[in-house]
Amino acid sequence: MKNFSLNLISEQSLGIGGDGFPLHLHRRPMFKPKPLHFSLLNFYPKLPFSNPISLMAQTRTIHSDPPQNEASNEDDLLCSNQQQDQEEQSSSALDETPSPIGSPGKYLSGESRVERAWAYWTKIGRPKLIVAPMVDNSELPFRMLCRKYGATAAYTPMLNSRIFTDSEKYRNEEFTTCKEDRPLFVQFCANDPDVLLEAARRVEPYCDYVDINLGCPQRVAKRGYYGAFLMDNLPLVKSLVEKLALNLNVPVSCKIRVFPNLQDTLKYAKMLEDAGCSLLAVHGRTRDMKDGKKFRADWNAIKAVKNALRIPVLANGNIRHMDDVQNCLEETGADGVLSAESLLENPALFAGFRTADWVADNEKENIDGKLDQVDLLVEYLKLCERYPVPWRMIRSHVYTMLRDWFRIQPHVREDLNAQSRLTFEFLYNLVDRLRELGVRVPLYQKDTFSARSSDEGVAI
Repeated sequence: MKNFSLNLISEQSLGIGGDGFPLHLHRRPMFKPKPLHFSLLNFYPKLPFSNPISLMAQTRTIHSDPPQNEASNEDDLLCSNQQQDQEEQSSSALDETPSPIGSPGKYLSGESRVERAWAYWTKIGRPKLIVAPMVDNSELPFRMLCRKYGATAAYTPMLNSRIFTDSEKYRNEEFTTCKEDRPLFVQFCANDPDVLLEAARRVEPYCDYVDINLGCPQRVAKRGYYGAFLMDNLPLVKSLVEKLALNLNVPVSCKIRVFPNLQDTLKYAKMLEDAGCSLLAVHGRTRDMKDGKKFRADWNAIKAVKNALRIPVLANGNIRHMDDVQNCLEETGADGVLSAESLLENPALFAGFRTADWVADNEKENIDGKLDQVDLLVEYLKLCERYPVPWRMIRSHVYTMLRDWFRIQPHVREDLNAQSRLTFEFLYNLVDRLRELGVRVPLYQKDTFSARSSDEGVAI
């Protein structure tokens, strides 16, 4: 199995902004766009895959909590010293890309577009359990770990379309994949239709959907004028979707947040569908609801969108374990669910495993699943050895997966904090230390026999 990156221009190394988002998004803001131009870009030839040759752009996850003063340039180095041969390319890999269904959207009526959207969704297996896009966290090794444990599709982290278009370095560092990494959504933020199209054309041979981020609520998105802050400029949003739908050979998907007013949300969703969106992921929180633990996602709003549209709709929000998955699918009628933060803590969520936080009220129906987060971390580290990523990403996942373990043995966490330069040897030794200290925080699974017997009134 090989991992691949796109090699296409060069920029200075990238840093971290004060709000924890990529500094290149601060240095290269996407300002409010000029009047739209409709000249088409030259179509880029499909490029062969190649192995990654450098680290991903400097960013920091907002989902973990390592001490801020521990940041080091060492964390921006790739986790492998293996020399990659740029000349080693697999032209046959292109043959594994699903062929597009039909012609670009400009040749299709509205009804035909809907039919094509469903035909394509069916062709890739109608995936229901999907890894959401996460800054610095939904990278290739983590996607592959989640796929092993039940995820049936995944999003890349959000890519900045303007930097992706301008910088070969950024492309090489930010977009990596392999042939098993399918179905795959490649997500871009954008506010210029031409720039977005140029970026999208570079990745369309290697993915199943090109996704437009219309839901990021963070400060950097407000400064850069993208994500959820385009909800104030729906004509621009429409032009972004139309530009891709009329010119790509893979479907366009969008990920949105809801408006406070349901009717505004429905008009927004219908506009996206009419513009050529083939799949819509709906995060059931508004732009102002940034704290997922404080604000519950509104599944009723997602249900209303699903009922109003004719294209596939995915639900995002409140997915902490498989009971939530089942309840969400039933209550919203959505065609699939996305999970983000819960997967970071428990990448085996979609395989039916849950953390102790979600068994306290239901202990008799849950048993030790004979799997824990240290087991998952070891698997993740092995994937990182196979698919090199910057150490900062690994450090972030270590903190998040072992958060409960570090609460029991805080001195082990302090040793990690003090380690400015990570190595696989250090991390495997850290795992061994936790085992030797007798620490174990199991993941749980439902005891289906016990649950069924209780429902039937049988004494156990």
